[in-house]
Amino acid sequence: MGRRGEMLQAEVLAVLRGSESPLSAYDVLGELRKTRPKIAPPTVYRALAALTASRLVHRLESLSAYMACQSDCHQSASILSICDDCGIVEESVAPEVLEDLSSVAGKSGFRPARHVIEIHGVCASCVGAETSG
Repeated sequence: MGRRGEMLQAEVLAVLRGSESPLSAYDVLGELRKTRPKIAPPTVYRALAALTASRLVHRLESLSAYMACQSDCHQSASILSICDDCGIVEESVAPEVLEDLSSVAGKSGFRPARHVIEIHGVCASCVGAETSG
């Protein structure tokens, strides 16, 4: 990849790291247009795809959004817990869960290529706010 592509990926990663919640590709585009007014959507999608492939960014399938990886363990897929109240996303890694899923799927001859595990619910902060209010 060229230097320009690497610089754009770094900018996209900085935008995602600076956000408290996941962002859509168009949200990222909007942030980048503050300094790069002519940037086109395909350019942002290519940067997001490269960052996702390198596991520096996660695509939240259920939200059509992206977030910066919060874990240092890039060899294993992540479990993403998404709060439906405040929108915060917490990342966990549990390799044994992924092995079990692959094993279950493999019993029928299915060969998983990747895992996307998203759990929707209410985070501890929002549960505490509900019970104290």
